[in-house]
Amino acid sequence: MEQLIIGVFEQGFIYAIMALGVYITYKILDFPDLSVDSTFPLGAAVTTVMLSSGKNPLFALIAATAAGAIAGMVTGIIHVKFKVRDLLSGIIVMTGLYTLNLRIVGGSANVPLFNYKSVFDNDFINGIFPEALAPYKTVIIIFIIMIIAKIVLDLYLKTKSGYLLRAVGDNETIVTSLAKDSGFVKIVGLAISNGLVALAGSVMCQQQRFFEISMGTGTIVIGLASVIIGTNVFKGNLIKATTAVVIGSVIYKACVAIAIEVGLPATDLKLITAVLFLIILIISMDRKKKVKKA
Repeated sequence: MEQLIIGVFEQGFIYAIMALGVYITYKILDFPDLSVDSTFPLGAAVTTVMLSSGKNPLFALIAATAAGAIAGMVTGIIHVKFKVRDLLSGIIVMTGLYTLNLRIVGGSANVPLFNYKSVFDNDFINGIFPEALAPYKTVIIIFIIMIIAKIVLDLYLKTKSGYLLRAVGDNETIVTSLAKDSGFVKIVGLAISNGLVALAGSVMCQQQRFFEISMGTGTIVIGLASVIIGTNVFKGNLIKATTAVVIGSVIYKACVAIAIEVGLPATDLKLITAVLFLIILIISMDRKKKVKKA
C-alpha cells in the first residue's frame, strides 16, 4: 500500500509539472496546443542524449526545458506569423517532432538508461540522503523540482509580461490598445508552456530510466484532466490556480491507480484515462449549466 501511495505522488508530481504548462495554454491563452504530446518525449529524448554522453543530470533538465521552449516558439510562430489556425499549428509541430525525437536518440524507439547517473541517483544525492529516507528519495526530489517550477511560474505571472499573457487570453484587443504585440505574447506563453511539458518529460525519463518514443501519447488528455479537476474542485480564491492544478494532477493519478488496483488490467490504462476524462468533462459542464441557471 505504501508503494502504491508513493507511486501515485511520484507520477502525480511529474504530471503536475506538465499540467502547469497545459494550464497556460488551456486556461490562460485558450489555445488548444496538441504539440505537448510530442514536447513531452522531446524533453525525454534530449535527456537521453545528455545522460548517455555523461553530462550532468541537472543540466539535462535545463537543456530539455530549453528544447521544449523552442518547440513551443515554433508552434507560436506558425500560428502568429503564418496565420495557421491554433489547432493545426499544434498538430503540425506534434507530427514533425515525432521524427525529430527519433533522430535525436539515434533512431531507436526505446533506449534504456539504467547504467547512467540521474538526478535521483548520483554521488551527491546518495551522499546527502540518509538511509532512512532512501525509499522516499525519488518522490522528495520530484516534489522539489515541481515546487521550483510552480514558484517560478507564479512569480512570472505576477510580472508585467505575465499580466499581458493573461490579458491576451481574455481579450486580445486590450493588449493591442496598450501598444503591445499580442502575437509575441502568445509565442512567449507557448514557449513557457512547452518548456514545462518538456521538463516533465525529462524528469519522467530520469525517474523511469529509459526513453520510449510513445511515452507522450495522451499527455494532453492527462494535462487537461488535471487542470479541469483542480480548477473545478478548488474554485474560488482559497488557493492559487497553479496549486489547484498540482492537486488535480495527484487526484487524477490516484483515480487511475485505484482503477488498476481494484483489478482492471494495466493494458486498459488508455481506456481508463479516456473514461475518467469524459466523466470529468461531463461533471464540469453540468456545474457550468447550474451556475448559468442560478
